[in-house]
Amino acid sequence: MLISEAAREVETIEGARSAVDVTGVQYDSRQVAPGDVFVAMRGEATDGNLYISAAIERGARAVVTDSREVWNRDRAQFPQVPFYLVAKGRRALAGVSANLFGHPERKLALSAVTGTNGKTTTAFLLESMLRSVGRKCVLIGTIETHVGDEVRISPHTTPEASDTLRVFADGVKVGATEAVMEMSSHALEQERVWGLPVDVAMFTNLTQDHLDFHGTMERYFAAKARLFEGVGAAPPRVAVINLDDEYGAVMEDAARSCGEIWTYGIKAHHGWVPDFRAENIALGAGATSFDWKTPFGTVEIQSPMTGRVNVYNTVAASCAALARGLTLEEVVAGAAAGAQVPGRFEVVPSSNDVTVVVDYAHTDDALRNLISLARELVKERGGRVITLFGCGGDRDRMKRTRMGRAAGEGSDLVVLTSDNPRSEEPRAIIEEALVGVRETGADCVVEEDRAGAIEVAIRAARAGDIVLIAGKGHEKVQILKDKTVPFDDVAVAAGVLKEIA
Repeated sequence: MLISEAAREVETIEGARSAVDVTGVQYDSRQVAPGDVFVAMRGEATDGNLYISAAIERGARAVVTDSREVWNRDRAQFPQVPFYLVAKGRRALAGVSANLFGHPERKLALSAVTGTNGKTTTAFLLESMLRSVGRKCVLIGTIETHVGDEVRISPHTTPEASDTLRVFADGVKVGATEAVMEMSSHALEQERVWGLPVDVAMFTNLTQDHLDFHGTMERYFAAKARLFEGVGAAPPRVAVINLDDEYGAVMEDAARSCGEIWTYGIKAHHGWVPDFRAENIALGAGATSFDWKTPFGTVEIQSPMTGRVNVYNTVAASCAALARGLTLEEVVAGAAAGAQVPGRFEVVPSSNDVTVVVDYAHTDDALRNLISLARELVKERGGRVITLFGCGGDRDRMKRTRMGRAAGEGSDLVVLTSDNPRSEEPRAIIEEALVGVRETGADCVVEEDRAGAIEVAIRAARAGDIVLIAGKGHEKVQILKDKTVPFDDVAVAAGVLKEIA
């Protein structure tokens, strides 16, 4: 494809028509292959404009830059390479990628979910329901990327536009007609999802997180709300909003430009109720049931998912499945199959009478929900709740004390440890979280080494207890100041349990 065709409809400030033929697109100079367009854009960690020479050395045939300084300087240095100057690098990346890949986003019906907690589980559940009626899907999310039956590792919750569109193109090749995506607040604000036409958009909840990036809850909310306004595309056809959440009614207002708004929840709100609601909820370990009241009728949903939080996730996914054309009966059958999501209330097999659970809970709200669920499960056995957690470094410091408080308020024993400390000192992070734990008066053990802390927590448990290992969930590495090391909470816990047995 000619570079002039690849840049068609991209908002360019300056650039001449060129007969240069291009075959691919990259924003990382290390990934450039001969024939690629290199999109040099300013990011949060680095500036792609610093690597234009490297990209051209690797065979880049054209350059798109969002820096006028580079435009003025480098065109003369590389006269054989056509340059395009754009105002928004990420928008250009999306436009060039869509053209080169044949606009796969127009060939898939996209359902997207945003929210602080529940995105991954809701996305997995929706994909499972769609697959249960024979639809081939693409899934892009925090844990995995699915292209039909192929499973790939996900490096980011929401990747850059070229990566997303490349996955979409692969999905179209194998016959996919549906796509399900988690859309993070970072990706929405940074416009990594520019130009993606969302058919069904879901909002799960909003609690304090990522304020290191957004600064305030108002800006965090505004980033999430962009999903319902459309990011370089028309607003979604259907908006699915959790009305029970503190921000639900405000998000409903933000979604007014959507074709339809479907609200869901469990509670009544000042005399009026959500359009889709769960009633007569019965909770058990690995068994949840409720009556799902909808404008189209009432059905009983039975699910192998555990806990009240998964009632919300199941209802959100069920609403989206209905919006994508499934019948109530098909939703019931799809919900019954459930979806095992790695690192989301993942029970580690054990031969003794102690339950060990690994979960991704990394905010105070998620931790509180997880502990509440554990408390319900041990109530009949008279068991205790032992909670192990840590806080990530280089992330929102304001939530550390809140997480400590949430752990202390609900647990019989707290084991405070390191998470992904990144560039910070693990002990300093622990001390900030410890303030919240101490406010509750809960028993607490501090063990900086995470593997050692997991062993402490499991060995402290008695028959009937539940041990919660929170914070990292599905992650297979631990990010330290000077290196990244292999680390898997599930594997470490399984090793301790085997040793005890």
